[in-house]
Amino acid sequence: MSFKPRILIAEDESGIADTLQYVLKSDGFTPVWCATAEEAIAQFAQEPPALAILDIGLPDLNGFELFKRLRALNQSQGGPEIPMLFLTARSDEIDRVVGLELGADDYIAKPFSPRELVARVRTILRRSTRNSAGGPGTAAAPGTGVPPQNPPAAPPAAPQTPPMPFAVDNERMQIRYYGRLLELSRYEYGLLRLLVQRPGRVFTRDELLEHVWDDASDSFDRTVDAHIKTLRAKLKTVAPDVEPIRTLRGTGYALNEELPSKA
Repeated sequence: MSFKPRILIAEDESGIADTLQYVLKSDGFTPVWCATAEEAIAQFAQEPPALAILDIGLPDLNGFELFKRLRALNQSQGGPEIPMLFLTARSDEIDRVVGLELGADDYIAKPFSPRELVARVRTILRRSTRNSAGGPGTAAAPGTGVPPQNPPAAPPAAPQTPPMPFAVDNERMQIRYYGRLLELSRYEYGLLRLLVQRPGRVFTRDELLEHVWDDASDSFDRTVDAHIKTLRAKLKTVAPDVEPIRTLRGTGYALNEELPSKA
């Protein structure tokens, strides 16, 4: 019998939960529904899933706080990082930005297409495999049931020397900005590393999706914009008067080539 990745669903609306369980089960997953955050934490502790889908508006605990607790539990268990996706009925941009800034892998707003959600789940699991310990091309992380993938193509042309304010540590996946270590999610790190490698080079959203997220899709365009927004905010806390990332409207983003040596 083939392995069916376990998907944890934290959703208090039974109608939505039933739909999610049906479509996930139909696509070869094993859904586990929890109506409260307390149940989700208990299920996560008992057996870490391949992926968790978290509703922001749970009755007993805010979805953002549940995310933090599951992430802490995941780290204490010592296993591979479990990808998580936020499910929200709210249209406010702040909810999406906060979720991504916390380190969530994606978000989807209600009402949504169940098939689109399943497609996003598969995409997240594929790129989670590429980002698992050992780097691209290694075996799948436990629980994902996703086969190894070839490493993504490298950005065009050889990387240039990073601008003076930035120091990239590839082994630790860390970036310092004017001497200060940035607290970055894995996708913020991937975006900034790519931009820093090619200062002045304009990257389209499709290119950023291809090189950072691995799976280019029009539905993820806003995810790129949201990550750039949170990334800019973190850079702004270090150097409020410096604008390191340029936006070329209708095209994409580039790192400013003329940055001051001191903040």
